[in-house]
Amino acid sequence: MITLSQRLKKQQDDRASSANRISIRDKLLIKESQEMAQLLPSNCSVFYENENDLSKFILTVKPAEGFWEGGTFRFAINVTEDYNMVPPTVKCLTRLWHPNITEVGEVCLSLLRQHSMDGLGWSPIRRLNDVVWGLHALFTDLLNFDDPLNIEASDMYRNSKDEFRMKVSEYVTLYAKD
Repeated sequence: MITLSQRLKKQQDDRASSANRISIRDKLLIKESQEMAQLLPSNCSVFYENENDLSKFILTVKPAEGFWEGGTFRFAINVTEDYNMVPPTVKCLTRLWHPNITEVGEVCLSLLRQHSMDGLGWSPIRRLNDVVWGLHALFTDLLNFDDPLNIEASDMYRNSKDEFRMKVSEYVTLYAKD
């Protein structure tokens, strides 16, 4: 027969052993952070505020061409405990004028959607490297004026490309210079 003291000791032992286990997310992060470092676009960098916590980092993108050339854009990426079943959360920390990023930092990128109509949303086979390359591509290939998050920026582009270009340039000068 198990006594109360034996049951309490077993609970303490169980808690101690679970505290020493590495979560699936953390195992994936160790592997994926190494992969990401090797495959990072040349105009991007990653910074971990706490080198012992790979779940939170800053991605810096410095576009080498296009409307945002010359700017430095920072994204906070947070990988929750539910990773890789759910996408990381991403917020743009740099104010910019962009059809797929709001002025307060919300990002519209289909692979960050858990449920996507186009079938390009998040799935467990995606990796952090996909997120990095997707954010990088928002300044070139994936720039999407047809499915905007910032409708005003998209409308401005459609109505006056010159006005759009000037506003982007103004934002880069005011908010995105190192």
